[in-house]
Amino acid sequence: MIDAAKRASAGRVTAVIPHYAYGRTDKKDQPRVAITARLVADFLSVAGADRVLTLDLHAGQIQGFFNIPVDELTAIPILARHFESVAGSDFVVVATDVGDAKRARSTARLLNSPIAIIEKQRLGNNDQVEAATLIGSVKGKTALIVDDEVGTGGTILAAENALISEGASEIFCAVTHPLLSGDASTLLKNSNILRMAVADSVPVPKERRWDRLEVLSIAPLLGEAINRIHRDQSVGAMFDSPSIK
Repeated sequence: MIDAAKRASAGRVTAVIPHYAYGRTDKKDQPRVAITARLVADFLSVAGADRVLTLDLHAGQIQGFFNIPVDELTAIPILARHFESVAGSDFVVVATDVGDAKRARSTARLLNSPIAIIEKQRLGNNDQVEAATLIGSVKGKTALIVDDEVGTGGTILAAENALISEGASEIFCAVTHPLLSGDASTLLKNSNILRMAVADSVPVPKERRWDRLEVLSIAPLLGEAINRIHRDQSVGAMFDSPSIK
């Protein structure tokens, strides 16, 4: 589609990619593996994209894989606003690993809440996760797990188990990208997570939904960003708007 637009003499082509696929392959963490996040960036640039608009990258440094402007939006305000009604003095935002501490801190700032961090360990190459240590206190508190995406659900479930063992009274979850691969929907449905809110950055089929899953629209967020790009206005400044917050 990018190539067709360029060959049709488009003045500028912006690739709007709500979920940047292969974002987890942003480094060579094992021998003989590809850095596919960089490869996809090269594909888009070679095809002729002049700009990329995306949402909550798995790692911020992926922006450096591009030689064209990248606007990274965030669903944090939308997800945080969804849990404002349950936030209070006993509310704590939980990062699923040390690398997600910044996301948790941004969410906690909007909810005026403290944060906790789970130090996790992956077992082998099969996405099996074992939560190791909880940094912070959740005993008797309502915990909100935040993450950029949920695939097999292993990370979220490991975090849930760690929070239960540390005495959390209630557990909620907020995730931007609901990939929900494999048996993730069934596992999360049968978990102790009372409510889970996700953005609709990828389609969530009816068969993968359950009663406690709430899918929030990011259409206004993308629409505002596209309008600002078209009018050569600041995309970053849009988060100063009350409607976006």
